[in-house]
Amino acid sequence: MPDQPWYREGLQFECRGCGQCCTGEPGYVWITQDEITELAKALAMSATDFENAYVRRVGNRKSLKEMPNGDCAFFDAQKRRCSVYGVRPRQCRTWPFWESNLQSPRTWRAVCEACPGSGQGRFVAMDKIQKLAAIVRL
Repeated sequence: MPDQPWYREGLQFECRGCGQCCTGEPGYVWITQDEITELAKALAMSATDFENAYVRRVGNRKSLKEMPNGDCAFFDAQKRRCSVYGVRPRQCRTWPFWESNLQSPRTWRAVCEACPGSGQGRFVAMDKIQKLAAIVRL
């Protein structure tokens, strides 16, 4: 069917817990006020204290701060895990099913080269991929 996306058969993804998506090059982890509130609660902080400690403004938006090496502030380097995994932002929860990663087989191959869980493991159905891609537009 011509109106179906190239990944209509689904794609494989299973997080390997490598932490590569949380480390390395600088970038942005966009967060909403609701996510700030949820993260602050998980860390037993006020939303204001959380924002002062972990959030930066980028234009009209807010992003989590990073360590000087580009790692997310919540990446536990010793455990190689996210320290707030249960309440991680939507952007993190929807990886790798972002619109930018799903544009073409070529963009998906690039994701698979960078992320050892992409293209591996369990199959994710097209409808679930589309729901995840609609959550955060990246």
